[in-house]
Amino acid sequence: MTEVLILLGSFFLLCMLGMPVAYTLGLAAILGALWIDVPLEAVMISISSGVNSFSLLAIPFFVLAGAIMAEGGMAVRLVNLARIFVGAIRGGLALVNVIASTFFSGVSGSSVADTASIGSVLIPQMVKQGYPKVFATNVTICGSVQAVLIPPSHNAVLYSLAAGGTISVAQLFLAGVLPGLLFGACVMSLCVILSYRRGYPKGEPVTLRQAGRIAIDALWGLVTVVIILGGILSGVFTPTESAAVACLYAFIVTMFVYRDYRWRELPMLLHRVTKMVAMVMMLIGFSAAFGYMMALMQVPAKATQMFVAIASNKYELLLMINVMLILLGTFMDMAPMILICTPILLPVILKFGIDPVH
Repeated sequence: MTEVLILLGSFFLLCMLGMPVAYTLGLAAILGALWIDVPLEAVMISISSGVNSFSLLAIPFFVLAGAIMAEGGMAVRLVNLARIFVGAIRGGLALVNVIASTFFSGVSGSSVADTASIGSVLIPQMVKQGYPKVFATNVTICGSVQAVLIPPSHNAVLYSLAAGGTISVAQLFLAGVLPGLLFGACVMSLCVILSYRRGYPKGEPVTLRQAGRIAIDALWGLVTVVIILGGILSGVFTPTESAAVACLYAFIVTMFVYRDYRWRELPMLLHRVTKMVAMVMMLIGFSAAFGYMMALMQVPAKATQMFVAIASNKYELLLMINVMLILLGTFMDMAPMILICTPILLPVILKFGIDPVH
C-alpha cells in the first residue's frame, strides 16, 4: 500500500504545486520506480512504447486538418451557414455560435480549436450587437464542448489508446454523435430562454439567394466530415487513414478553393501544430510510464476490489465514477484524466458488466 501512496501522493502533490501534468506524471513514475527498485531503463522503455503506436498518428493529422480549416476561412463560412437556420431568431447570434461550433466540431475534433476559431469570429460580433461579453464568451466555451463528443474527437482516440486498443475508435465516434447533438440542443434552449428574458437582439433574415450561395461555399468544408465519418464507418479507411485524407483535403480546399490563407503563413501554422502535438505526445508517453507503474503496483486490481466492496450495482458505480471525474476535472485536463483513469476504471466497469463504449 505504501508504494501506491508514494506514486499517487507524489502525483497529486506536484499537481497542487502547479507543475505541468505531463512532468508530474513522469516524476511520479520515477519516484514510484525508485521506491520499489524498478530499473529506470524500464520506465524509459515504457515512455517510448507509449508513443510508438500507429493509431496515434490520427491525432496530429486531425489537429493539422482542424488548424488548416480554422485559419483558412472555414470558421467564417460555418458561421454564415448557421445564420441561415437561426440568425433571425431573438438571440440568434448565440444560436449561430452553438450551431457553428457543432459544424466545426465535426471538422476539428478539438474544443480548443473550436473556441479559438468560432470565438474569434463571433464574440466581437455579439458584443457589438449588444450581448454582454461574459455571455458571449460563455456561449462560445459551452458550445465548443461538443467537440469533446462529436467525431472526430481526439479524446475518443486517446480513450481507445488508454484501453489498449481493445475498443473500436469507429464505435466511439458513432457513440458520440447523439450525446454531442443533445448537449448542443440543451445549450441552444438555454440561450433562447435567456435571450427572451433579457431582450437580446434579433438578427437579420437571410434571403434565399444568399442562403444558396452561403451553403455552396460552406459545403466544401463540410465534406471533411463526410470523409472522416463516412470513410471510417464504411470500412474504407482506418481512423488514422481518414485523418490523413481529411488533412490533405483540408489543405487543398483552403489553399486552392477558398484561398483566404497565405502561403507564407503556412510555416507558422505548422510550427504551432507541431508544438501542440509535441505536448500531447509528451503527455501520452509519461502517462504510459505512470500506467506501467500502476500495473506493477496492482492499482487496477486494488481499485476493482474497492469499488466492488462499496458499490452494490452498476448504477451506484457510474454515479461514483461521475462524481470522481467531476472532482478531478476541477484541476486536471481531460487528456491526462483519460490516460490515468482508464487503466484503473476499465477493469472495474467490465466487472460490473458495463459496456466500455458507455
